[in-house]
Amino acid sequence: MTEYPIAIDELLALDRYPECGGLALFAGTVRDHHQGLPVESLRYTAYAPLAEKRIAEIEQQARERFGLSYCRVVHRLGALRIGDVAIVCVARAAHRAEAFEACRYLVDEVKHQAPIWKEEFYTDGSSAYVQGCCIRPDSRSGDQHHAHTDSHPDHHRVPHCDGDHS
Repeated sequence: MTEYPIAIDELLALDRYPECGGLALFAGTVRDHHQGLPVESLRYTAYAPLAEKRIAEIEQQARERFGLSYCRVVHRLGALRIGDVAIVCVARAAHRAEAFEACRYLVDEVKHQAPIWKEEFYTDGSSAYVQGCCIRPDSRSGDQHHAHTDSHPDHHRVPHCDGDHS
């Protein structure tokens, strides 16, 4: 996690892992709308010790599950504007199929398990913490998208779990 713009080139590890023919990259950016509301900016906050631990565990699970030589997920924290990169995921594998699958898995699992919260600021001056997804593995069903029950009490709630992290 970082409060600074993510340097994508450094994450690609192009000069390493010659055994890898597949490199998948996902970059999630801040969009200008959510659920019909015009978004001006947003802010990510996190419980950093747990979020960093969960991201590292998810990366290890992905390496084992997909036979990756390398993977990395970096998530922004702090204030972001429209178009800013909010999350970057890189997966390197022997073949493209595993790299693509791993990249999606990594982003989905970080979204569902890392304690990272997104507050959106709308053009009308209001704001809301976007409902995230449940981080308790025992409360997840077979479906990949779950409503998170916590929200900041001073803000209205906007459902979110549309498979899009940014």
